[in-house]
Amino acid sequence: MSRIGRLPIHVPAGVTVDIDDANLVTVKGPKGTLSQKVDPSITVKCDAGVVTVERHSEDKDHRAKHGLYRALIHNMVVGVTDGFTKTLEMVGTGYKAKAENSGKTLNIAIGFSHPVVLEAPEGITFETPNDTTMVIKGANKQQVGNLAADIRAIRKPEPYLGKGIKYQGEHIRRKEGKTGKK
Repeated sequence: MSRIGRLPIHVPAGVTVDIDDANLVTVKGPKGTLSQKVDPSITVKCDAGVVTVERHSEDKDHRAKHGLYRALIHNMVVGVTDGFTKTLEMVGTGYKAKAENSGKTLNIAIGFSHPVVLEAPEGITFETPNDTTMVIKGANKQQVGNLAADIRAIRKPEPYLGKGIKYQGEHIRRKEGKTGKK
């Protein structure tokens, strides 16, 4: 048995899990609605506020999908109750970010000749607690992570001066530069 796949998912109050005949799992909660199509080789059951994921055989493909779909469903339940956040920090002179239109637009000044303006997809919001910190919030873990990676890719942190956009708490491996050689 998969250690992750066999764990039950406890559904908190205020969250509903619907499973239709086509193995489409829909989770509704206070932060939104998420759905995931589950492979036919995996069976999803919801009884008395507990969701269980079972596989039909010990085939290698079925074992791999067992833990995967359990994790995806668990992330949907956590997303519609608490949500997910990613925090990015900017390091550099004159680098600024500002959330506009009540968190739907992010305006970044990152040293280019023009500001970089990003529109948030449906279900995602931006916050800027200060000029150099950006917080991305949403119910879908994959969407939040991909958007954070896209923003970081605008100007990756460079190893010599450390300037750029990085995740909060990320350690940037620094290089010495030419002045250290003799």
